[in-house]
Amino acid sequence: MTKSHVIAALAEKTGLTKAQISQVLDEQASLAYAEAANEFVVPGIGKLVLVNRKARMGRNPATGATIEIPAKKVVKFRISKACKDAILSV
Repeated sequence: MTKSHVIAALAEKTGLTKAQISQVLDEQASLAYAEAANEFVVPGIGKLVLVNRKARMGRNPATGATIEIPAKKVVKFRISKACKDAILSV
């Protein structure tokens, strides 16, 4: 689903306007970006977490040369058990 499809579906089910739904989704995204370092939970779906990835050795696929991949921070989304069960049970 695209964002406009999500907005239309939520507007139809809740009785709110599409503009109101769009504003809620935009504010939720802004809040998620600001709070990702502290874990941002989307109830029933999962959570955004900031993870420190260790440095590791890799290989250049074009040349086969071994290279060192530096440590870095990455954002991950962890799916909740309820979400997995709901999707996989279908």
